[in-house]
Amino acid sequence: QVQLEESGGGSVQAGGSLKLSCTASGATSNIGYMGWFHQILGKEREGVAPISPGGNRVYYTDSVKGRFTSSRERGKRTVHLQMDTLEPDDSAVYYCATKSALAMTELQALSVDYYGLWGQGIQVTVTS
Repeated sequence: QVQLEESGGGSVQAGGSLKLSCTASGATSNIGYMGWFHQILGKEREGVAPISPGGNRVYYTDSVKGRFTSSRERGKRTVHLQMDTLEPDDSAVYYCATKSALAMTELQALSVDYYGLWGQGIQVTVTS
């Protein structure tokens, strides 16, 4: 069984930065893609920045391109999401998720439907 734990959330003023981390524990030998998702209050959960097992391929949803950077540590079990130039619209619960897949298209990687294991989520609040 794999468990995912997110950390690093909180509250920041617009224009500021936060760094989220997600660490997988347990039976992690088959971990493939790890993805960052967010769920804005009243809206559906959506993909933000999934990253491939080797960390060499990252997909970003359009709203965060140029502002967010996802990275993956050697050993594959920890991913980070560096969020810069934060905007009030970035306020959401951020989730980490994983799937055993080694290759995914951009559409698949950004889709919640392809992930079976989720962290508990962490709140990010950006004030204006």
